[in-house]
Amino acid sequence: MSNIRRQSIISSVIIYIGFGIGLFNIYLFTKDNPRVFDDTQFGLYNAFIAIATMMMAFSSLAMPTYIYKFYPYYKDHLSPKKNDQLTIAIFTSVIGFLLIIAAGFIFKDLVVKKYGTNSPELVTYYEWIFPLGFGLLIYTILEAYAWQLHKSVLTNFLREVLWRLFTTVIIVLFMTGIIRNFDLFIKLFSFSYPFIAAVLLIYLIVTGKIHFTFHISKVTKRFSRNILRLCSFVYTGSMIFTISLVFDSLVISSVLDDALTKLAVYSVAQNFGSMIQAPQRSIISASIAHLSRAWKDKNMGKIKSIYQRSSINQLIFACGLFLLIILNFTDAVVAFKLKGTYLDAYYVVILLGLTKIVDMGTGVNSQIIATSIHWKFEMISGVILLLVMMPLSYFFTKEFDIIGTAAAQLISISVYNLVRILFLWRKFRLNPFTAQTIYTILLAAACFAICFFIFSGIHGFGGLVLRSIGFIAIYLTGVIMLKLSPDIKPVLQAARKRIGI
Repeated sequence: MSNIRRQSIISSVIIYIGFGIGLFNIYLFTKDNPRVFDDTQFGLYNAFIAIATMMMAFSSLAMPTYIYKFYPYYKDHLSPKKNDQLTIAIFTSVIGFLLIIAAGFIFKDLVVKKYGTNSPELVTYYEWIFPLGFGLLIYTILEAYAWQLHKSVLTNFLREVLWRLFTTVIIVLFMTGIIRNFDLFIKLFSFSYPFIAAVLLIYLIVTGKIHFTFHISKVTKRFSRNILRLCSFVYTGSMIFTISLVFDSLVISSVLDDALTKLAVYSVAQNFGSMIQAPQRSIISASIAHLSRAWKDKNMGKIKSIYQRSSINQLIFACGLFLLIILNFTDAVVAFKLKGTYLDAYYVVILLGLTKIVDMGTGVNSQIIATSIHWKFEMISGVILLLVMMPLSYFFTKEFDIIGTAAAQLISISVYNLVRILFLWRKFRLNPFTAQTIYTILLAAACFAICFFIFSGIHGFGGLVLRSIGFIAIYLTGVIMLKLSPDIKPVLQAARKRIGI
């Protein structure tokens, strides 16, 4: 657990640095004076990311899960130069993306018909989404392999920091007039994911961490039937889940009037939600290799420990950051002189924030299922999620605008995680919750109430600072005193050792 803890902490720091850069980018996109980007352009930027993510899901053909599940077998039975797993994964995914390109042009008229009225700019730059999607695909495959090599810190730096810095650079170039129009800006942005994919590929090749071979190995031949079964089932499930991640943005873009402007407001809330969810990515990337090995070794004790620790650690982070954002959201919009329409995102932030708390507080249930012998349930649970989310999102969005979209997300993700919790309990008697789960929620609520009433009359930058310091001090003190996580003591000891106390 110490290795998982160390990688998770380092990755979390890196991810929050990335989110700091991301918030700065959002500020540049949304600030009101001087106004550089309009809401439509910011909405288009977010629509690009959503559609590229969906392209990646369709074209990956479950290759990341194939890597997660079977890497220990390749490592134990093959030398690095004879390991054909990455070659198979990349080759298969490229074929998948070629099919996406073909489908994209065959059904272009349908896209134009669906989005042409409410989101005409999306139709204008339709072809430029493909390089962004391809770069994300290759990066995702390389990242999955790098996680097995325990390089999660590097991959998190590339995705969370370097990718956002790339965006920052082109934003600044646009603001200073070096990039003379938005047309060139969005085209350059479409190469942001290919850029970090190239960086990761070059690193892995130069350091000798990966090798490409076109000889089919004995491991591939031996497990070929199991690999095909895994990929066919998991592909559907993971594709469905990825669609669920971006379906809200697609619904807003297609059914609401002035869609890209409303998507811009919704995207601000999404970015705060992603900020809350930051530790989840670091914990997943650090634990996935250990889960694969634990299942292979039938080490249920380790799986249970990872499950419960991932739950409480993520819940502590999620509750604290969510309430810190809610306490300061309105003052932050006013103090930083963002456009007034972004105040409309407040209730969306609350609903999406609660969605992230539910998802994070239930631990790494998805990764446990995906690496177990019951990986078929990945597809079943994904189907349940989409069956709930699609109609709910469509009708709630039409009826209640973007607040309805966020409410549909909360309901759908809650049902999705409940199904997974019940499945893991029934099959393996695995439960993510402990008494500390309740204590964490009660502590967070109490800290919020105290800071809300004490600092309710203080606004501006002073209010932001005082509320933040007050909440963090009370919340962290409570977390430490109540010993809510078994990882707190080792982290404090390591910190004291480093600073010489």
